Amino acid sequence: MIKVLITDKLAQEGVDLLNSTDGVEAVVKTGIGEDELAEIIGEYDGLIIRSGTKVTAKVLANPGKLKGIARAGVGVDNIDIPEATRKGVLVMNTPGGNTLSAAEHTMALMLAMSRNVVPACISLKGGAWDRKKYMGNQLNNKVLGLIGLGRIGMAVAKMAKGFNMKILGYDPLAVPPDAEKMGVEIGDSLERIFTEADYISVHVPRNEQTVNMIGAEQIKMMKPTVRLINCARGGIIDEDALYNALAEKRIAGAALDVYPKEPPENTRFTESEDCLVTPHLGASTEEAQIEVAVEAAQILVDAIKGGPVRNALNAPSTAGAVPPMVSQYAELARRIGTLVSTIAPGSIKKIQVQYRGTIAEMDIEAVTLNFAIGLLQKHFEMPLNMVNVPVLAKERGISIDETKNPKAKDVAASFSAKVVTDKVTRTVTGSVFGGTLLRIIEIDGFNIEMTPQGAVLVIFNDDKPGVIGAVGTLCGKHNINIGTMGVGQKLAEQKAVLAVSLDKEPDEKAIEELSKLEFVNEIYVCTLN
Repeated sequence: MIKVLITDKLAQEGVDLLNSTDGVEAVVKTGIGEDELAEIIGEYDGLIIRSGTKVTAKVLANPGKLKGIARAGVGVDNIDIPEATRKGVLVMNTPGGNTLSAAEHTMALMLAMSRNVVPACISLKGGAWDRKKYMGNQLNNKVLGLIGLGRIGMAVAKMAKGFNMKILGYDPLAVPPDAEKMGVEIGDSLERIFTEADYISVHVPRNEQTVNMIGAEQIKMMKPTVRLINCARGGIIDEDALYNALAEKRIAGAALDVYPKEPPENTRFTESEDCLVTPHLGASTEEAQIEVAVEAAQILVDAIKGGPVRNALNAPSTAGAVPPMVSQYAELARRIGTLVSTIAPGSIKKIQVQYRGTIAEMDIEAVTLNFAIGLLQKHFEMPLNMVNVPVLAKERGISIDETKNPKAKDVAASFSAKVVTDKVTRTVTGSVFGGTLLRIIEIDGFNIEMTPQGAVLVIFNDDKPGVIGAVGTLCGKHNINIGTMGVGQKLAEQKAVLAVSLDKEPDEKAIEELSKLEFVNEIYVCTLN
């Protein structure tokens, strides 16, 4: 008998599905603490949770016969995924279950703001009858700017088309192939959205690239009649900048469903007459809760029974079955993917990878998938792995063209990746020396040698005397130690690239000083580990 433990409130339909499946028993124990869960978890084959249960390293210390954990919802920050992976426990979520609910809530907030629904309701209940004060605006023919065109962003676009809105779209990762077919006008930057949109709605994950992506500078570009909506993640819109813009009447309104900390400690937005606030209700519909409950139950049972594994956020290690050379190149490819994601800004248009020499004669699927993980990880909140990255890439219209050439060039074996975005084209090549030493050997045609490890600084610069000394001096000034340094030159063009591995990532002040050096054209920093 397969026993599945449910520790958070789950729609009954999910419980019923488990109990109606042959050989499966659902046990509901809500509200239990970490100690009790750690004590009993080993008795169960599967665990279904929502946001309330914390699956910590302590809980997973003795997992017993536990095979899988299903999160009925998207966020998995309450699960110690690395520990689950070490213990061979599969972790899954249900990212599609709340798509329509979140999209509908976005539309509900847009409509409520436009027609002054909340203040008019409060006014009437208070005994007033003030139709003129609450004159509203139509959505018809208005411009909606969508930042993020994933599942929810595309669902909002489809709904907004029903209101005859003009849709401007931007996605920092890649544009889904259906977007333009749906009539979404795709921009190569955010500036057009900021300057033209009547409504701006964000649908991107919260990460280093998106935190405060809409701040004071961006709000200054906007129309005084613009309205902002955030049903994605708190902190994507800078709260201080937004509050000041509302207080000074520089924008017409805002609607927030999410906050940097929940419940929010700062309640100033509740006092703003031009800000509509809701307590993270995007996924809070009966239908969505039923859908994620049923999906969580189904994917967990399928995985435990040895069937198809869906929505996996980790995967048991296969290192033992993979040849050492492939494992090393997979690690190299992942780091190259992370580097390219940093030095190739913009929406992805095309990806090509090439294998040369002895690696081209092997099964390189794991290498290509690891490159995709490194390239795409910063665009997703959930951890990417070889199970979920092909599906997520396909959803965004991203494909990788592979070529294999057994004939070596310069080195016995190499991996090369070319990424074309709407802004730049970047090519990075790497090799593994002596079976274990990972090296970057070429960036955009510049021959270099650099260790892809730890903090990495890449500078595209004019080829002038004193470059190495100036960079080294500034790094020393900020107590940054240089590990390896690769310099590539194109003498005819008088251009060069400097790739440096450091003992720590430079802070904002150091980067600012480096970027002001007269020979610097572009500067990028990332961490490879």
